[in-house]
Amino acid sequence: MSRAEVAAFLEEERTVICATIGRDGFPHLMPLWYVVRDGELWAWTFAKSQKVRNLERDARATLEVEAGGADYGQLRGVMLKCDVTIHRDTDDVAALGLEIFERYRAGGPGPVRDDVRAMVLRQAPKRVALQFGERSRATWDHRKLAAGVY
Repeated sequence: MSRAEVAAFLEEERTVICATIGRDGFPHLMPLWYVVRDGELWAWTFAKSQKVRNLERDARATLEVEAGGADYGQLRGVMLKCDVTIHRDTDDVAALGLEIFERYRAGGPGPVRDDVRAMVLRQAPKRVALQFGERSRATWDHRKLAAGVY
């Protein structure tokens, strides 16, 4: 996929699978909601989560966003190898949380309700923001295989 195709794909999809390296050396995979800021994926999670503990030991992650299809010819996705920065400033974490909930709001992107805003602000001190700095990427779009584009 081209850069523009990847940007559009990440905008339309909703879940990223984040793989970190566990203490035992095995991958630890977890789904996250995300936003794209200046071409980078950002997510928030609880500061005491296993993925954060893993990232504190080894700040590398592999991300996958994929869209399955009814058949092989519809598969497409993006895999990103990333260096992860953990942000702990509560105001920054709250701003990211609000941005995420605005993106995932029922009825489409837009301002969140007051109760959702209050929930995000209550949770922010217990959470961190994860900034995924891309090192490399791999993409696939099997619709292009069927069309003979590759």
